[in-house]
Amino acid sequence: MLVVTMNDLPGYKITRVIGEVNGLTVRTRNVGAQIGATLKALGGGELRGLTKQLQETRQEALVRLGEAAEAVGATAVVAMRYDSNELAGTFQEILAYGTAVVAEPLS
Repeated sequence: MLVVTMNDLPGYKITRVIGEVNGLTVRTRNVGAQIGATLKALGGGELRGLTKQLQETRQEALVRLGEAAEAVGATAVVAMRYDSNELAGTFQEILAYGTAVVAEPLS
């Protein structure tokens, strides 16, 4: 599944626009990462445990976006974006969304 943040696909012709698709995941923070983050806050610096967890969460949302696009017959997703939110100070919500299209390579 081709997923791009652009509105077009160089080298491809979009032959059909299917519509919006999304991939959503909500995760709780890892206790170990949260403890490490609390201690790290005293001295400053990157919160590596939380960074790793957020990267994994974004990837999960992106995979679900691709699955949703395939389910409606798309061959690509254009104008992909991420949105994130914190719920109750404990949960991370990550949404990957974009426009599902059918695209064919230019000959």
